[in-house]
Amino acid sequence: MKREIKYLEKSKLYSEELGIDLKTGKEREIFKWFLASILFGKPIQENVAIKTYKEFERRNVLSQEAILKVGWNGLVEILDAGGYVRYDFSTATKLLEIMKALKEKYGTLNELHKQAEDSKDLEAKLQEFKGIGVVTTNIFLRELRPFWKKANPEPLPAVKKIARKYRINLNKYDRKSIAFARIEAGLVRLRKNYLLRSS
Repeated sequence: MKREIKYLEKSKLYSEELGIDLKTGKEREIFKWFLASILFGKPIQENVAIKTYKEFERRNVLSQEAILKVGWNGLVEILDAGGYVRYDFSTATKLLEIMKALKEKYGTLNELHKQAEDSKDLEAKLQEFKGIGVVTTNIFLRELRPFWKKANPEPLPAVKKIARKYRINLNKYDRKSIAFARIEAGLVRLRKNYLLRSS
């Protein structure tokens, strides 16, 4: 048990795996993770979401302005190149709508965080964007817990379930700690591996 927990505490954050440095607090890094979270939020294979994010990175389409500039056809092209074919049209539309709404209402993600009253209001503000639901919000905020004061989402039921399966008491940890973020990322991976083995 101790060995498993130590292993989980060393898990890479998904943002780290993508080369995104959230601890800087810089808008560009937070925005990159926001984009990645939207890609991860669809019921699509993890490796496809990663490959697609890398395609955005390769083409330097990693800001609100760049996404709006490349337009719908350009976004579909990037999504298709990453293998995000099943959701290419709907995701391209969603990305453009989200970027326009974010620009008009808050300007930046850091400003959105600043305007939120608390963690629940922060989640509500994110879910006001068309196409961003509970899962995408959770993906985005769970790795920002240690770095954004108001980011403190409840772990998803599926994560709690896999923690119980491996007899890991999540209540023992400070949810705002980097250790908790790493354990949660490790549990997400464990759950995906467990589902793959079961299918």
